[in-house]
Amino acid sequence: MVHRNDPDVIARLLTTPGRWAVVGLSTNTSRAAFGVARYLQSHGHEIVPVHPRAETVHGAAGVRSLADVAGRIDVVDVFVNSTLAGAVVDQAIAVGARAVWLQLGVVDEDAAARARAAGLDVVMDTCPAIEGPRLGL
Repeated sequence: MVHRNDPDVIARLLTTPGRWAVVGLSTNTSRAAFGVARYLQSHGHEIVPVHPRAETVHGAAGVRSLADVAGRIDVVDVFVNSTLAGAVVDQAIAVGARAVWLQLGVVDEDAAARARAAGLDVVMDTCPAIEGPRLGL
């Protein structure tokens, strides 16, 4: 089954303040994750940088893995290569995240199906910084 993004899910995730674990977020200002994390913060979301270096980004303390995130995770925002996305989605399921958002160019149909089967909302192959303005946010 080919995943289709639900516009209502996208709107809800972007307009309901939440805690977003941004996997792949580092202090590298040239990476898309850096700007998207700032966009999320500017729209009332809390970010948790998830990166092996556990760097502080945009004032938010980083952690090395999703398992190291203390407290709830509303959305796991996946900024890794598609070949690595499935493992991140499985970790998101394991930690009880409520949704996964696979960024523009990140596609893993099997992982999306596993997430849906586990009850998570799934958005794939698009970006909050694209969808937000499209929705007038």
